[in-house]
Amino acid sequence: MIGSTVRVIVDRPLGTFHPKHKDICYSVNYGYIPDVLAPDGEEQDAYILGVDKPVKEFVGRVIAIIHRFDDVEDKWVVAPEGASFAKDEIMRQVAFQEQYFRTEIRM
Repeated sequence: MIGSTVRVIVDRPLGTFHPKHKDICYSVNYGYIPDVLAPDGEEQDAYILGVDKPVKEFVGRVIAIIHRFDDVEDKWVVAPEGASFAKDEIMRQVAFQEQYFRTEIRM
């Protein structure tokens, strides 16, 4: 999947709050990849990096996988074609949510 081009439907745009945990504000766009099922039985979740405004949909390249050791599902990291981010930069941008999990970034 890393290197694949995917379409992400954004259901939690940048600047919005988590529907259940109102103290979590999304500092990046977050959504799901239609028709790709994750181990939790829902469509695969994805963070979008490199886009600095709220969007409804995005097509980009999977640049990393955030593996959660204490959850059933990994999160994909999607960025514009040609964009790259170091592991520490990815973690800094997704820490608003990933700080609650034990994770590693796979690239």
